[in-house]
Order: sequence, then C-alpha cells, then structure tokens
Amino acid sequence: MTPDELSEALSAALAAAVADGTLALPADAVPASVHVERPRQREHGDWATNVALQLAKKAGTTPRAIAEDLAARLASTSGIRSVDVAGPGFLNITLDAAAAGELARTVVEAGPAYGRGESESGKRVNLEFVSANPTGPIHIGGVRWAAVGDSLARVLEASGADVTREYYFNDHGAQIDRFARSLLARARGLEAPEDGYGGEYVSEIADAVIADAVAAGEPDPRTLPDADAQEVFRSRGVDRMFSEIRTALHDFGVDFDVYFHEDSLHESGAVDRAVGRLRDAGRMFERDGASWLRTSDFGDDKDRVVIKSDGEAAYIAGDIAYYLDKRERGFDEVIIMLGADHHGYVGRMMAVCAAFGDTPGENLQILIGQLVNLVKDGVPVRMSKRAGTVVTLEDLVDAVGVDAARYSLARSSVDSSIDLDLDLLTRATNENPVYYVQYAHSRTCAVDRNAADRDVARADGFDPALLDHATEAALIGRLTEFPRIVAQAAELREPHRVARYLEALAGDYHSWYQQKDRRVLPYPDEDVTDTHRTRLWLNDAVRQVLANGLGLLGVSAPERM
Repeated sequence: MTPDELSEALSAALAAAVADGTLALPADAVPASVHVERPRQREHGDWATNVALQLAKKAGTTPRAIAEDLAARLASTSGIRSVDVAGPGFLNITLDAAAAGELARTVVEAGPAYGRGESESGKRVNLEFVSANPTGPIHIGGVRWAAVGDSLARVLEASGADVTREYYFNDHGAQIDRFARSLLARARGLEAPEDGYGGEYVSEIADAVIADAVAAGEPDPRTLPDADAQEVFRSRGVDRMFSEIRTALHDFGVDFDVYFHEDSLHESGAVDRAVGRLRDAGRMFERDGASWLRTSDFGDDKDRVVIKSDGEAAYIAGDIAYYLDKRERGFDEVIIMLGADHHGYVGRMMAVCAAFGDTPGENLQILIGQLVNLVKDGVPVRMSKRAGTVVTLEDLVDAVGVDAARYSLARSSVDSSIDLDLDLLTRATNENPVYYVQYAHSRTCAVDRNAADRDVARADGFDPALLDHATEAALIGRLTEFPRIVAQAAELREPHRVARYLEALAGDYHSWYQQKDRRVLPYPDEDVTDTHRTRLWLNDAVRQVLANGLGLLGVSAPERM
C-alpha cells in the first residue's frame, strides 16, 4: 500500500462517516486527500495522520472521537494490520508486511518514473542562475549556483513544471570596459589598470584575441589606436571568455536553454517600454530632473531612481525591463538565484514585481545563497593561480571531480554557508557523503550481477509478505517517502532535501545488506527460493531510487566502484 492509497482509504472512511451521519460535516468539507507522514519513532507504526485534529472544530466534536471512528473503519481495510489512536487524536497506522512490501514491485516497475509527480504541473518557470559576468572564470559562489540551480530545475521538471534555464549575459556596463582595458594592457606587456582584472587568464584571453584576429586576416590589435584596439579586445575578449564559461558549465553537466544579453534590453527599447508601462500605471514620478519608481509603496525602504537626471538609465532600469520581458514571454514564475551580496536587491525587485500588478514571492521568487569556503589540509583555500583572486569551477573539478563537486554543493541549504573539505571529498570512505551514496548504488548493482550468476531472477517469484524484517520495514518505509521528498524539494525550492534523503536511504540499505539472515544470494548448498527472489526485488527498488535521486542532482550512479 502506497501513501497515496492510504490517503485515499482515509478520505473514503471520512466520506462514509459523513454519509451515515456519524460525522457532522458537509460532504464538500471532506478532504480529497489526507496527509500522512512517517512517524519519527518506528514503534508508532508505518504512517501517522492528524486529520482528526484538523476536522474536529468544524464537526463540533473532539479529535479523539473522530480518530476512534476512523480507526474502527480502517481496521477492516485490506493491507492495514492495525490502527492506534494516540494522544488527543493522532492516528498511527501499521501496514501488514505484504501490503508494505508490495512497494518494491511498484518501484521497480515504475523505473525512472518513480518519484516523478504533478505537483508543479501547469507552471511555466523561468529559472535564472549562475549569470557570472563574462570578465573571468566562474568563481566558487557561482559554482554553488550551478550545482543547486541545475538540481532545482531537474526537481521542478520531475514535479511537472515546464522549466527554462536562463543565463543573464551581462555584456553592458563599466565592467566590460574594464575587462577590455585589462586585456589590452596585458597584450602590450603592461600591468592591468588599477580597477582592472588580474590573474593568468587575462593574459591567456589576450593572447587568444590576438591569434583570432590575425587568423581572420585582421591586423594585430596591439598595433591599432587605443580606442580601436580596446573595441577589438572587448568584442573578441568577451566572446572568448564566455565561450570558456559555457564550456566549463557544460563539462559540469549544466547547460542553459536561453542566454539572454543585457545589451539587448537597451538596444531593443525594452527599457523604455517597461518604464512607459509603469508611468502609465501611475507608479513613476519626477524629482530633481530624474524619473523615480514609487517602490516604497510596495515595501521597499525607499523610492528608486530609474532614469537619472542626465537621461541615462540607472542600473535598476535594466532589471525592471528584464523582469517584464520574462513575464511577457509567458513565464508564470520567475526564479532568480543570487549571491550573498545581493540581499539589498530583494526588496526593490519585489516592489517592482508588485508595481507591475504581480504577486511577490509567487510571480517573482529570489533565492539568496551563502558563501562557500574550501579547506585543504585543514587550511582555507583562498586563491587560484589562473584566476588570481578566487577559486574557480575548474579548480574545484580538478580537485575533487564533477560528481563530488555537484553533490557536495547541492546537499546543503543555500541559506547556510558551507565548508568543503577537499581531502574528505576525495576519500573513499563512508564519511564522504557522495561516496557513501554512490557506493550504495554500486553495491545494489553488484548484488544484481551476483544474483544473475546464481540464477536468482525477479521474474521467477515475488511474495511481499516475506519482507518482514525490521530492516526491510525501514527500507520500504524510506522508499515510500521518495515521491513526497521530490515534491517537497520542488515546492520549497530546496534540492538539498533529495541529497539528505539519499544518504538516509543508503544508510538503511547498508544496514539491511549487513544482516546475514537477509541475504539475496543463497549459500552454496542452499536452493533458490522466493525469499531470495523477493529480496532481489527490494534490492532493485533501492537501486532504482538511488539512481533516480542522483539523477535529480546531476550526479552519476556508478555500477562499479
């Protein structure tokens, strides 16, 4: 019996109580589904619900009276072994072994679809993440967003959402000019400008720009007048840098559907259109020769200048136009993932959202990620030779590999800073979380291979009642939670919940595997029975869920380690 089936049984029992007059509720007050969850203490049963407490006030009775009536009705339900009423009216439900064990077959037959749902169905989501400026390699903060953002996109898609991954290509503004001046200076053998960019990558990009220009039959840009030379280094340098960024992200397993150029907002007139729309809605006012947006009317700490007194657009003007552009492209929800230094951005953008008549926190959602610290040999890692001042995506992958990097960055809530121990992440021990989960998957695969060698095959028999050991009950219970975990991760925008779930599942599997009387494989002098075949179903169910969960994190599920 799955949680959904149990939920339906509870709803049916409530409907029956209303129909026969036991429960004084209108028929439309009976919930279509009843929330059930795993009790924290295993001895309290397989599932628990507080639905009696939720309905008692409406029904004009006590929670315990409702709970006792439900317990009596559920007692005869096939697959339920016992129902106990606890405290003021909690229901603790224990399934019989056969009903619980049936889930193993359900999981295996569902395959990659197990865990997928429709909780986000019908939503078009624009998910913007990373969006590092094309002035240098992606630093460790951006790497965290690459891992978390892509995992969140996968979780949302698994929950039915139509997700577009978008990268905001910041090719408009002073930082691009500083980058071009830095490239030109390095190309001419000079030090970078005081406000420019350092690191070996600047010299590498500068050399590549020269080579590309010459190969295209153009003059060596170093010989051009400063303004012309700077324009060559700007256009070719930005393209070359961004090409490196895209390659690094692709190698990290992250690809985007849309690369949106900031420059296009200004060239297409999108900024003027957005400002005009706000002006028509009465959200703008003039003061000191500048045009202001009344963001303080929508919770911001002060109003914001959108068009400066010299007629130039302020930085927020591009953000306003970009948000409106996404909404006009048909996205119901716009999710933006930003670094810890962008806290001040949240209030003003939520005010912009409201000024357009949208709902902050729904149509616009902003996630702020905290810092990542790297540690090696017990000492903080603070510098990259190539980048000069920051640790880059390539540095992290070179140190621990893609799987360990992605998993370790996605397994913690973005609300908290994290310390990544590079020594730990390369260690083949249970203390390394990615190794622990991947090893569990490879162990399930080893069991499969050995079962085939010993003629143990799932197709020859399955008796879920044989899965009656405490470790099997714990394992089955954990497997039932996977769809709920995925849906919850999508709803809360917290893909780390999938990683923590996988670690718990791996722990349950290792505990079961170590039970000598729970072997999938018969001893050499033992005949193959349905007991072995049934345990193989459970082994393979675990294998499938581990693979599905790792896939949601963009991490491989190795068959051998």
